[in-house]
Amino acid sequence: MRALLVVNPKATTTSERSRNVLVRALRTEMDIRFGDTRRRGHAAELARQAVRDRLDVVVALGGDGTVNEVINGLLTATPRVPTKYAARSAGSTTTTLVGAGDEPEGRGLTAADLPVLAVVPGGSTNVFARALGLPNDAIEATGALLEALHAQRTRTIGLGRADGRFFTFCAGFGLDAEVVRAVERARLRGKIPTPALYIRSAVTQFLVETDRRAPAITLEVPGQPPEGGLGTVIVQNTTPWTYLGNKAISPCPDAGFDTGLDLMAVRALNVHGTALVATNLLTGRLSNLHARHTLTHHDLSGFVLTASRPTAFQIDGEYLGERTNVTFTAVPDALRVFC
Repeated sequence: MRALLVVNPKATTTSERSRNVLVRALRTEMDIRFGDTRRRGHAAELARQAVRDRLDVVVALGGDGTVNEVINGLLTATPRVPTKYAARSAGSTTTTLVGAGDEPEGRGLTAADLPVLAVVPGGSTNVFARALGLPNDAIEATGALLEALHAQRTRTIGLGRADGRFFTFCAGFGLDAEVVRAVERARLRGKIPTPALYIRSAVTQFLVETDRRAPAITLEVPGQPPEGGLGTVIVQNTTPWTYLGNKAISPCPDAGFDTGLDLMAVRALNVHGTALVATNLLTGRLSNLHARHTLTHHDLSGFVLTASRPTAFQIDGEYLGERTNVTFTAVPDALRVFC
């Protein structure tokens, strides 16, 4: 079995010790190569190369951002074109030989064609790894991964896609993405992304920075009338949406890897209504929320969010800038993972 270990050395809790322990452990089970990420997008490049090299496993050691890059690399890769099978490009009289039994580059790959993904948490929250049932400690997660490798215990999961970008557990359009942006800026100033930092950023963003005068977002679900007047939208591919320390927070508790996408939209971002939604999220009493405060959907195959002004957008806890339109699609049976 051949594997690639992708390491983000700048991830919050990733250390040389945890990497060395993981490498030694994996070398007892497989032929492993590894690469440290050097810049944003590098993990995706490494994962694409792993597909071209027909590796069996890709292990991601890092936080949710590293995992997101790896899965996007895997799912946007095309196989290397060997040299035996005859193929002719459109508009050309030239025939190229590619490998017998292989197909020309550009063929859509299924989960069975791709390396199996393994995750070892090394970030601050590690939502995806914990959603798979893995320990939040890198050393303990390595032990769990070795057990899964011995038993060849995998599952095939569905993912979400926002425009051309895949996501594992969540996306956000509006206030929660603004909070992610604020935390990323704080990290650039040397702050550690603790639960307290997220709470302070959320309160400051809501009270001081967010434009709450007129909700800008409209939801369009095929076959249903548009729903406008939305202040912020949270999309979940699985549960939870995030962790506050060890506490799981999930606006859409029925979301799962085996269903479509779920969402919860908060309507007008007034102080009373938003405080009520936040309190019920923290206590898990979502049934107490009235429809005048929130809008929810379960198991959607696709939908579109539009905004009347540029609106912050994030996926898997990574800020991706401002958008006025995002198309969401559920992608079933997208990827195999060890768990």
